[in-house]
Amino acid sequence: MLYSPLRIAAPRQAVLITRCLFRRQIAQPVQAAGIRRWYATEPASTVEAPDYLDESERKIFQTLKTELQPTRLEVQDISGGCGSMYALDIVSEQFTGLPVIKQHRLVNKVLGDEIKKWHGVQLKTKAP
Repeated sequence: MLYSPLRIAAPRQAVLITRCLFRRQIAQPVQAAGIRRWYATEPASTVEAPDYLDESERKIFQTLKTELQPTRLEVQDISGGCGSMYALDIVSEQFTGLPVIKQHRLVNKVLGDEIKKWHGVQLKTKAP
């Protein structure tokens, strides 16, 4: 099969469109390394703690926000309110180029002694 690749740079995602002999178009995601939006002068708005967070969730939220400068951050007590288990979902530039294990170690380092008191943690980390 012969393919003729055509790159299209969208504001959020780069896509590789290939045309085969049957004139079908197949869209495939492409690494968007080096693609920048020229009109973006300010970083995305900073994340803010939702009103429904309790005191311990808010403390964790502020610690992670200060240290990791995330573009997305969710903190939830999943232990039923006793504060022994949390679900954390973090998207941060500081995770760029790091494997998942090193991303998780960075979060553990940031939370320090606080995380040692917990029974468990559900941790999802990602680079933007």
